Amino acid sequence: MKRAEQLLRAYRASCYFAGAHAARIGQRAPGLDALLGSWRAAEGVFIAAGNPFSRRMPAGWNAQRHAALRQRLRGLHYVEGQGGAKRWWEAHCFIGISATRGRRLARLFRQNAVVALRRRGRARLIWVF
Repeated sequence: MKRAEQLLRAYRASCYFAGAHAARIGQRAPGLDALLGSWRAAEGVFIAAGNPFSRRMPAGWNAQRHAALRQRLRGLHYVEGQGGAKRWWEAHCFIGISATRGRRLARLFRQNAVVALRRRGRARLIWVF
């Protein structure tokens, strides 16, 4: 199986949490819709900063990258969360920004993809590179 296919399967099998709210690719997330509404945001994006290009890194290194992501989010609406499935879980932030802006931010942290959600829409995977 090609790496891109493996990654796609992993992303689709994952659940993405923002606080108590969850999203899965291809499904609606009413709790996140309400959160976006409270922020008056049309769209939100899950972004991780650790494990660049889906390659496992040490926990301390990932924690530093996540702190750097949070630093970049100053002044924006966001909620801490996590995403993953089975044995692969990592810290994420759900941020009230557009998918376009989210892609640019994720590229800085060498991420393969983001999970974006428009209000009243389904969560979708957006490749960064």
